[in-house]
Amino acid sequence: MRAIMDIVRKISFYMHWTSGALLIVMMMTILVDVIARAVFGATKGSVDFTFNGSVEIVSYSLLFCILFSFPYSIRRGQVIVDLFTGGMSERMKGILAGVYTLGFGLLGFGMTVRFYEAAGNFTLTGETTQDLLIPMYYIYGVATFAVAILAIRGVLVALQQFMDSGR
Repeated sequence: MRAIMDIVRKISFYMHWTSGALLIVMMMTILVDVIARAVFGATKGSVDFTFNGSVEIVSYSLLFCILFSFPYSIRRGQVIVDLFTGGMSERMKGILAGVYTLGFGLLGFGMTVRFYEAAGNFTLTGETTQDLLIPMYYIYGVATFAVAILAIRGVLVALQQFMDSGR
């Protein structure tokens, strides 16, 4: 069990780093696009190095940035309000944290099923993105992987929280 937890934690750690890289890609795409449009406007169209697909690059980078950051952040990302948990024992707080994290895992499983179905539908239709012509089933396939890791990590972290609260 410990080996599985370590493997999933490492995968989610690398996904977290990928999320950071995608954030940089997003910022650079926006910067280059704004500069290209400013130069185009300032030269009244005589200098044109604008490019198609910047909106898609930013929107899909944002999607993957969010989905890739969830699995690693699930353990430390919960906000605990002391007003509600202040009078609880440490064991009860651990159980409550486990239930909450298990909810994230179950949400991840539901999202995995829906993204998987959508990827299958896009495989049949062959639909692509508008500007970059990337097959949509690639995008939904990567999203399926990300939320599947979220689901697995959510369940494993919840089990760990349950076991830790019993001590």
